[in-house]
Amino acid sequence: MQIQLNKNKTLPIDCKHFIDGQYIPSFNQKTFLNINPATEEVLGKISEGGELEIDLAVKAARRALKGEWKHFTTEQRSIVLRKIGDGILARKEELAALEAMDTGKPYELALEVDITRSAYNFYFFADYITSLGTESHMQNQTALHYSYRRPVGVVGMINPWNLPLLLLTWKLAPCLAAGNTTVMKPAELTPMTATILAEICKEAGVPDGVINIVHGFGANGAGSALTEHPDVDAITFTGETKTGTAIMKAAAPTLKKLSFELGGKNPNIIFADSNLDEVIETTLKSSFMNQGEVCLCGSRIYIERSIYQEFLEKFVEKTNELKIGDPFEEGTKVGAVIGKEHYDKVLSYIEIAKEDGGTILTGGSRPEHLSSGYFISPTIISGLSHDSRCVKEEIFGPVVTVLPFDTEDEVIERANDTHYGLGATIWTNDLRKAHRVAHQIEAGIIWVNTWYLRDLRTPFGGMKQSGIGREGGIHSFEFYSELSNITIKL
Repeated sequence: MQIQLNKNKTLPIDCKHFIDGQYIPSFNQKTFLNINPATEEVLGKISEGGELEIDLAVKAARRALKGEWKHFTTEQRSIVLRKIGDGILARKEELAALEAMDTGKPYELALEVDITRSAYNFYFFADYITSLGTESHMQNQTALHYSYRRPVGVVGMINPWNLPLLLLTWKLAPCLAAGNTTVMKPAELTPMTATILAEICKEAGVPDGVINIVHGFGANGAGSALTEHPDVDAITFTGETKTGTAIMKAAAPTLKKLSFELGGKNPNIIFADSNLDEVIETTLKSSFMNQGEVCLCGSRIYIERSIYQEFLEKFVEKTNELKIGDPFEEGTKVGAVIGKEHYDKVLSYIEIAKEDGGTILTGGSRPEHLSSGYFISPTIISGLSHDSRCVKEEIFGPVVTVLPFDTEDEVIERANDTHYGLGATIWTNDLRKAHRVAHQIEAGIIWVNTWYLRDLRTPFGGMKQSGIGREGGIHSFEFYSELSNITIKL
């Protein structure tokens, strides 16, 4: 497949910071390499920012907050957001190619899901803000109370590498809709689509300084400088739980608003009365889509004992049919994991499973036909105890564990026996059972007979160590705006 890049873009692609409407290198000219995980080839150089670049970006965002952007009406912001969505779709092949090269994911997945939904994030919030209202209350005919939303201010965004553009736009669209300005730090492993997005936003009419991007690393780098900066009013972060803890500590002295979407170890509960063919089809996606590098993946699969063997036979058979390899080959379903460090981590968990007495039903290593790139065959593990690290800890790769259960109470207890609480999936054709079990699962997002089905008006987020706060619809505006109550004595 030919990679569709903008006519002005050729490889290698070097990514610079975007500050106050201009692409600039780091002050010290420091860079690091961007590696394609599927080929291990260099894609280009990335400018490495730190305190100086973050400070320059925050000052630009603070100025822009008080400039012409402040006077954009709701309708004007809506028009700009819609133009950004149009700009993304106009370059969807280019953006999908860059995303596939940066992440190792299949190009077809990036085109169908990542880029399309990125544009839709802007379309949704462009429409949503035109109908957003606030409360008013009359008090005994003597006073009128009404609420007023204002931007929270300068928002720092720290974004993950698994769905780089999709999750960035999920934050950026409501941030701009509410009238804020931002400084974004993309994941150092996946800088390219964020860099292009800045250009798209400027062409759509976003004033200089409203959107700023500083590339670099987290600890002791651009990430730390952003979370600690006194003129940043809020931080939104998607990523690992440990990193979220570090950001919370760094943000504490200035009492920044925080929104975290962190790790997950999501249960997939399959009852015997479900439609097994439908279960298998969806479970393939919830297990191995995006190489399992999705925070919502159902990595703990619990199957009612009476259908346990039948499920395993069908699940292993269908898993072995998944095409693994070149992200740009038609029909590829599983690409490479993000990089060498993560590749080694995922394989180490498979070794832990073997040490704990687990049986590798399929996968467990690099596919034999691929000699380079960070590829891991989709892996299904049975025979582990509920206390195994592979059952307890987030692996974030194409690895799932399967465990039988006998009773409803048993599987609810095991599903909740985790520090995480992001997502869960329940499969049953018993309506009462579906409601009964769903109400007892400790997770922020619970699907029944489906997975990854989203309505952007609904709350998105996790409980326990899976996050803080919710996003989506009005819930996004609760974070990206400050609410004042105004009282008029009549």
